[in-house]
Amino acid sequence: MAGKELFVVRHAKSSWDDSTISDHDRPLNERGLRNAPDMGSRLSDREVSPDVLISSTALRARTTAEIMAVSLNFPKDRIVLDRALYHASATELQEYIGGLDDSHFSVMLFGHNPGMTSLVSHLYGLALDKLPTCGVVYLNFSAESWAEASRSMPSEATIDFPKNTSGKFYYNVSNHTQIQAQG
Repeated sequence: MAGKELFVVRHAKSSWDDSTISDHDRPLNERGLRNAPDMGSRLSDREVSPDVLISSTALRARTTAEIMAVSLNFPKDRIVLDRALYHASATELQEYIGGLDDSHFSVMLFGHNPGMTSLVSHLYGLALDKLPTCGVVYLNFSAESWAEASRSMPSEATIDFPKNTSGKFYYNVSNHTQIQAQG
């Protein structure tokens, strides 16, 4: 199968209620617990079927991945947890993507801002100021290896996020303009 597809997912909204909890151990708040299954259902409705889900070890990212995995019929015990994704910079994420196993066609990464936004805006050229919590960016690359894909511009890109009630946002990758889909 030619090409690679990457889903960049920012964790759902987390709780700041308990200041004694470390940043790494912050749970999802009520909104996050509502948004994650909703976004998972949207992906399932689009027949998204990733080969692997890889998440930051932070509780809020892990929980988002586990909730979405249920909607995608992906076994939660097969989610790969990697501390390297915890607050990774755009450059670190790009290097991580370049090292992915080429046997995977479709990969879903769960992580954090500002790295996720910088990755898709600065390195992959999307006109995106801030990836919202529980936002999902889909990137399709014509490259046949992850090393090549990590250094390439995507041939197709879409964004969806919980407050997007009007349909997916599409990006014209050739000139980086945002076009909102109708209907």
